[in-house]
Amino acid sequence: MNTGELFILSRRLMKVAEDHLPTGPRAANTSTRLILIDVAANSGTSISEIVLRTGFPQSLVSSTVARLKEIGVVDSHADPADRRRTLVTVTPMAGHRARTNPAAAAPMEATLADAMPGASTHEVSEVAAALELLARHLMPEVHDERRHLVATKEEAP
Repeated sequence: MNTGELFILSRRLMKVAEDHLPTGPRAANTSTRLILIDVAANSGTSISEIVLRTGFPQSLVSSTVARLKEIGVVDSHADPADRRRTLVTVTPMAGHRARTNPAAAAPMEATLADAMPGASTHEVSEVAAALELLARHLMPEVHDERRHLVATKEEAP
């Protein structure tokens, strides 16, 4: 695979995921949805951490968080440890809506199966495993955080 093919593949993967993200009568654009998904998965996160995980510019993340705050979807406040940092959380109302529409947190296998008509379960699993491996190498901060969350859940009684 060359760099051009890698670019085309990445755009295809993005489209596959976009097609399975939650939608509604007031569906947000892709960057807003992804930022909101990130905040929901990482409550109490900072703007710089959202930038790191999403790859979006700081200005886009800041303006999106400000818009989401205006409509009551997220809350933000200064970090008590460093007043220069802003911490962001999903509001209880928005959190409830996200829990009742879990499409964004759904396992990727169903999404991949839809994108791979005629593929066997084994082939879908192979692609999912390859994507997990890719994510582990290209997004280690997300992988480490997920591993920590799983370990924390396993330790809980």
